[in-house]
Amino acid sequence: MSKLLIVGTVAFDAIETPFGKTDKILGGAATYISLAASQFNINSGIVSVVGGDFPKEFLQTLNKKRIDTSGIEIIEDGKTFFWRGKYHNDLNVRDTLTTELNVLADFQPKVPDHFQDADFLMLGNLHPSVQMAVIQQIPKRPKLVALDTMNFWMDNTWNELMEVVAKVDVITINDEEARQMSGEYSLVKAAKKIHNMGPQYVVIKKGEHGALLFNNGEAFFAPALPLEEVFDPTGAGDTFAGGFIGHMANTHDISFENMKRAVIAGSNLASFCVEKFGTERMLNLTEEEIQNRLHQFKQLTQFDIELS
Repeated sequence: MSKLLIVGTVAFDAIETPFGKTDKILGGAATYISLAASQFNINSGIVSVVGGDFPKEFLQTLNKKRIDTSGIEIIEDGKTFFWRGKYHNDLNVRDTLTTELNVLADFQPKVPDHFQDADFLMLGNLHPSVQMAVIQQIPKRPKLVALDTMNFWMDNTWNELMEVVAKVDVITINDEEARQMSGEYSLVKAAKKIHNMGPQYVVIKKGEHGALLFNNGEAFFAPALPLEEVFDPTGAGDTFAGGFIGHMANTHDISFENMKRAVIAGSNLASFCVEKFGTERMLNLTEEEIQNRLHQFKQLTQFDIELS
């Protein structure tokens, strides 16, 4: 059984959308990634940090999903990372109202001994210096290293980010971030430039418009499943990344053809994430629901056409 190591935030979120609002709830990139990856038959563990205010039952919730939390450091006299955001009627647009780094500000990651031989590594959205510190703690390069990042790190830590980008196999970013990183408006040209920075595979997330996968001149597009209701898009990109890397770790096949299936797996799980606030939908997801929706994806994209 594959070992997947996930690095990222475990946090509190407070979310407001046109459909309601929450107080502090379980959030963070590593949380969403790990919940998505837990749908596959793998051993996964998180490297992160929380404060003494983080409820133990949240950690137990992750453990019940077969997620190893021994790499989550608890700073008893500190406070957990907190983000508050408000979405507009167009759920692609949101305002960040509060960002409190708290214990994350001085985070020095420590990879548990039993995960230093991880087969797959997912570097969730986090300061590039933390991502690099984790890479340096793993003696043997994993079979696949994937990175998720965002424009904040491009704006503020470009040099450190480029050092990490040069060491990964896969990068997952959204279309706006791909354009910023590459300086190209065309996503095809953007992927080529990012490929030259190091990653062999470039995954560009387009939210409700699906995702693109690029590799050495080859491309694949996966649509997003049309949903009757989108309740809260928080964590959808991280859920996509978790489904992607979870599929790769489960199959141990890092070919381009299998990566296409991983993109579908990620898109499938992300379609569930947006149906409820925060992690609620991912915590109550069944295998039957996942398989039924995969059939919907197949029907959405499958067609017969005669070619001369």
